[in-house]
This record gives sequence, structure tokens and C-alpha cells, in this order.
Amino acid sequence: MSTLYIVGTPIGNLGDITFRALETFKSADVIAAEDTRHTLQLLTHFDIRKPLVSCRAQNESAAAEKIIKMLDDGQTVAYASDAGTPGISDPGAILAGRARAAGHRVVPIPGASAFASLASVAGAGGKTLIFEGFLSPKPGRRRARLRELLATGDAVILYESPFRIAKLLADIADIDSERRVVVGRELTKLHEEIIEGTAREMHDEFAAREKILGEFSVFISGSKNVKLSDESADNYIVEEGHL
Repeated sequence: MSTLYIVGTPIGNLGDITFRALETFKSADVIAAEDTRHTLQLLTHFDIRKPLVSCRAQNESAAAEKIIKMLDDGQTVAYASDAGTPGISDPGAILAGRARAAGHRVVPIPGASAFASLASVAGAGGKTLIFEGFLSPKPGRRRARLRELLATGDAVILYESPFRIAKLLADIADIDSERRVVVGRELTKLHEEIIEGTAREMHDEFAAREKILGEFSVFISGSKNVKLSDESADNYIVEEGHL
């Protein structure tokens, strides 16, 4: 039985790499990557030289079989997506599932994710947070899913491209213009931007920009995200402690 390591990597700032991730890359026999050129830049920065194999969304099924053969042969493999934690709106889930089914150990090496980064600074209470990732680029499907998500009353985090962020914010505003929204752009990178306001305010802000660049994470507050009083906060902690 060999080991497949699923390694979280920085989403922008290379300083966010963990010691454990670096040691895993150094000790692995092979490094599988969503984009070998992108991961090579990361490895070169830390002076790590290892054989690389491609495992991206378009070839993950076939690549998984090749990687499992490597594991069967006794090699240790570390997998990294382009940025963040594999399997969270990134390839890696198929590989992890098939490796485990083949009898190999699959070990997480935790790291950064835009989802967790935005959630940590959104400043909203509540026990439930829905992570939806990227919505459909088709307007009808996007709006229908948004209505379903907002109707739950829980907070939601989405990912979006710079090409559709204004459209996404317009759809949110059309459904609930007063819903609180926190937009994270280029999280952890040089031009990081985190701004908040109502859905309508956020749409107007980005619609007015001549050029929109970067990767976006969007936190939509839940209608149930009321601020906890001291008493209810204490009760909340006790209840969580009994889980």
C-alpha cells in the first residue's frame, strides 16, 4: 500500500505554503499537478526538483489510472491543483476516490483556500455556511440556483470570474437588493481587495468599473445571520461542545 498526498498550496501569496506541504513535496517520488507548468514554478521557487505528471480536469479520469499504477508500484505521489486545496472547485476528487478504492492511503495536507479565507473575514454569525463554488454561466440556471440558495436563509459563498462578476451581483440584487454581500478579489495577492455592502451597492460598484480583473469569491449573508447576543452566543458554544 502506497500513499497519495492531497496537498493544499497558496492561492496567491507563496508565503502561505506550509512546512508540511514543502516536506511532502520533497519526500514524494512523483508530483501530480493540475498544470505542471504552474506547479513547476512553485517547486522551483522552493528549490524542489521532482518528476511531474499532469492530472487536470480534462484528463483526470485517465490520469488517475496512471497515478494508481505508480502507487501500485510502490511510489509515493503528491497531488497539487493550481492554487488552494484540491477537490474544492478544483480537480482532485476523482483521483482521491479512485486511489482509496484501490487500497492506497489518501492523506490530506491542509492548506489555503479562497473559501476559508473569505469566510474568516466575512464577519457573519450562524451555524451553517453553504459553499456552492461556481454557478452555471447560463443566466437562467444561475438565477434559478441563486433563488434556491438565498431561500435557505443560510450564508453562501460563491466563486466567480471577472467576466461574470457584475452579472452575478446584478442577479443577487434583483432577488434581494438589501442582502449583505462581501466581495473578495485577488485574495492574498498583491492587489487584494475585500469590500462589502448591500447586493445593490456591490453591483453598482463593479458595474461602474471600466475594467475588472482578478479572481472573485463572494460571501452572501443569510437572512438568518443575526448577530448573536452574549447569552445566545454562550448557548451556541455549549451546544457545539456537545456535538
